[in-house]
Amino acid sequence: MSGDGSEAPPPIQTSIATTNGPARRLVGDYVLPGGGDGRVIEGGAVDIDDAGRVVGVGTEAMLGQAPPTVSRLGGLLMPGLVNSHAHTPMTLVRSAGDGMPLQRWLQEGVWPREAKMTAEDAWWGMTLGSAEMLCAGVTTSCEMYLFEEAIVDAVVSSGARVVMTPGVISALLKDGEVDDRIAEITDFYHRRHDPEGRIHVGFAPHSVYDLTPDQCGEIARQAQAVNALFHIHLEETSTERQLVLDRYGKTATRLLAEVGAFDGPAIAAHGVWLDEGDRQLLADVGAAVAHCPQSNCKLGSGIAPVVDLLAAGVTVGLGTDGPASNDNLDLWEEVTLAPLLARGVGLDPAVMDAATALDLATRSAAKAIGLDDVGVLRGGAWADVIRIDLDQPAFTPGIDLVTNLVFAGSSRFVTDVWVAGCPVVVDRRPVGVDVSQAMAEVSSRGRRLADR
Repeated sequence: MSGDGSEAPPPIQTSIATTNGPARRLVGDYVLPGGGDGRVIEGGAVDIDDAGRVVGVGTEAMLGQAPPTVSRLGGLLMPGLVNSHAHTPMTLVRSAGDGMPLQRWLQEGVWPREAKMTAEDAWWGMTLGSAEMLCAGVTTSCEMYLFEEAIVDAVVSSGARVVMTPGVISALLKDGEVDDRIAEITDFYHRRHDPEGRIHVGFAPHSVYDLTPDQCGEIARQAQAVNALFHIHLEETSTERQLVLDRYGKTATRLLAEVGAFDGPAIAAHGVWLDEGDRQLLADVGAAVAHCPQSNCKLGSGIAPVVDLLAAGVTVGLGTDGPASNDNLDLWEEVTLAPLLARGVGLDPAVMDAATALDLATRSAAKAIGLDDVGVLRGGAWADVIRIDLDQPAFTPGIDLVTNLVFAGSSRFVTDVWVAGCPVVVDRRPVGVDVSQAMAEVSSRGRRLADR
């Protein structure tokens, strides 16, 4: 699918053909398994089987006999990052509406351009964005958008992993009812959801201020019927919070709980204006929050109480939001910004340590979007691995590697990426995307959407 009639890049294979047992071993100077404790294994290695899953992690002596293929890579091997809330095809409207608060930004900067978007536009927007994320070491993203078929097709080609949650917005509903859209998403789920592959499917009503609480409840019940993720914007701005309070007399969080929206796997994006009761409610029902600090700061929405959320027991993952409000898909920037904001707001440099910040972009983010075999390197997990070049001033003298990663690290140090054991970025170049072509397509299409 391309504007000039050429074919899209072929899909990347999702497994490595080899004999039984470990198919390959990746050897680094260090391995960070990503269990949340900041543990680093010196002289570490990762064994991967022919299905693309991790067989073992440790030193070569611990792992024993080498598999048929051994790649001595040096550097640091760690889990791929997980972007828990994104609208990646918005690469087509990157930086639109800068300087506007959320509602003006949507109504004046973004929606007029998106109204002219086609499925082919979305395919190219996702293709470029997927390459951007992979090169930054982001192997999984949770997407909320329309054009779900095109987005999934783009991810199949790029080689990434995605939780695709097709959006439901009031402006596109037939006769104001959600039934037809629910049926569309359910059909999409049955055709494209692949729990043993790279494509997962959920449901994504935009918000309580756009849809009614009852409509959100209907969507949630269908998500629960197939055990799919429920993904919604929640308490992003003070204006949104007050609008819902004035309309219904209760917070959006309480309204969603009352209609059963959190009775299954659920993630709420932003959560900037959640009060103590809302936070405890989310903890009690097991709903997660996607923390998007850079987007929230850029739109002037505020700073989410991430330390309080964690203290209440809420699972939190980091997200970039869309590249129109961030304006990039580089999750490393969120890894650095989240603890800095938490420390600055809390006037305490100990409120969030480096290991916690890194966990919010790996294991905890994966848990937040309903994946328990991503974001960590352990036996049975998917071999979504990234290599960090440590031969850099930022990692010298290398005494505290995890702290260096969070506060001195960057996506520019990511050299190689594997998803399900397959190389998708080699020496900083994506395997499944022609980036020059994708940039040209997104540039011309984005200018058309902006009437330029």
